[in-house]
Amino acid sequence: MPRALLTALGLGAAAGVGALAWAHLETSMFTLREVTVPVLPPGQPDLRVLHISDLHLTPSQESKIAWVRSLADLQPDLVVDTGDNMAHVDVLPFLEFALAPLLEFPGAFVMGSNDYYGPSFKNPTRYLRVDARVARSVEPVPLPAAELAATMTAAGWKDLTNRRDTVMADGRRISLVGVDDPHLDRDEFPAALSGGAAPSGPAIDLHLGVTHAPYTRVLDQMHDDGSDLILAGHTHGGQLCVPFYGALVTNCDLDRKRAKGLHGWPGPRPDAPGGNGSTWMHVCAGLGTSPYAPVRFACRPEATLLTLTAR
Repeated sequence: MPRALLTALGLGAAAGVGALAWAHLETSMFTLREVTVPVLPPGQPDLRVLHISDLHLTPSQESKIAWVRSLADLQPDLVVDTGDNMAHVDVLPFLEFALAPLLEFPGAFVMGSNDYYGPSFKNPTRYLRVDARVARSVEPVPLPAAELAATMTAAGWKDLTNRRDTVMADGRRISLVGVDDPHLDRDEFPAALSGGAAPSGPAIDLHLGVTHAPYTRVLDQMHDDGSDLILAGHTHGGQLCVPFYGALVTNCDLDRKRAKGLHGWPGPRPDAPGGNGSTWMHVCAGLGTSPYAPVRFACRPEATLLTLTAR
């Protein structure tokens, strides 16, 4: 074999090993994103919403637990958790410890598939499909989703599993609508209030839609329901991204250009022409990975602090 070819093969192999090592290291580079969304009624002061998602926590992830706990230092007005918190059958007490400081604030949550069932090894090439769902070949390991929900609701967080609710945050009354995980086809969009009336009580300052997986059918329903802002997770931001190109897949039917960050639904939005009539949508790239694929590339694990401002 020619020496030049051997050299090229060696360099290629070295680059591959280096990229894999970096992708593993990147899973611990926790990042706080900050975005501003002009969505509140005119004249209102800012409202700070912390969006966390896709922790995929295991008992040994001490640095992730410490980082999640530190998010309480941000003093958010509201915390929204869009699911996939667990990645191990014995993780609940560790997760409760991680979330404990955040449970001191008003909050709301939905569940993802990895709150109901433990992860399992899957052929990684399946994620190159538009929608990577496949029939399970083995019986899934159940996770303590009910116990997690009980911990959150006991702290005052609102369970939005196919239901509506309201929450008070910094003196503002926020209406909420959420669905169970669309990736498992568990979503049943809750019916509107009788006659389309607003919830009884003080005036509503904001209407939030919350889902784990941003399937377009759910985004359409939340847009039609009048949501001012939709919060979602699930995509991991693509998890393995190409620099200057972005995500290759979203693991659902959302287009890859909206795999993470702030966008409009169904139109572009940040506030470009053509965004009028669209709902603001934030997709969090999340903080974890499956323990069977502990890599992220050009897509650091994240939580997002959204500062909601007056229109």
